[in-house]
Amino acid sequence: MDLMHAIKNRRSIRRLKAEPVNNDLVDTVLEAGRWAPSWANTQCWRFVVVRDALMRGKVAETISPGNPATDAIRNAPVTIVVCGELGRSGYKKGAPTTDKGDWYMFDTALATQNMMLTAYSLGLGTVAIGSFDASKVAELLGVPSNVRVVLLLPLGYPVEEPTPPRRKELSEIVSYDRY
Repeated sequence: MDLMHAIKNRRSIRRLKAEPVNNDLVDTVLEAGRWAPSWANTQCWRFVVVRDALMRGKVAETISPGNPATDAIRNAPVTIVVCGELGRSGYKKGAPTTDKGDWYMFDTALATQNMMLTAYSLGLGTVAIGSFDASKVAELLGVPSNVRVVLLLPLGYPVEEPTPPRRKELSEIVSYDRY
């Protein structure tokens, strides 16, 4: 699949089938995340693959009320919980090296984008869920205290194929030489 096609046509899929996704496809998606760029190649991301329906149900309970992606966690056969190890990305000799502090959010976002585009290319749907109780998910999954849960990524076969929303024109978002 052409990369620009995937970028332009991948959508957030909130309705996923319960149909199983085989391990090879899940591993391909995870491999794409593994190969994302990261600050000084620190690779601070960590992924927890949740297949157990009971655990997915508990994770779904942490999502903010009214979030339309809640059913995606309950129905999808797989949820990838994307985490970031603290104090690695954006650090040198134990100290942050920029005014942006810990870069784990940047690096996990890069890995997540790779996974979402790869999933789309494999005929799978995803939606990045960020509005949830991350500390509760960390507790449920036994995530160590030096690692933060960043987002939930349900993975499965789409029930729907939403149309792309309008995008701003380049002239609305790009400046040349000066803001």
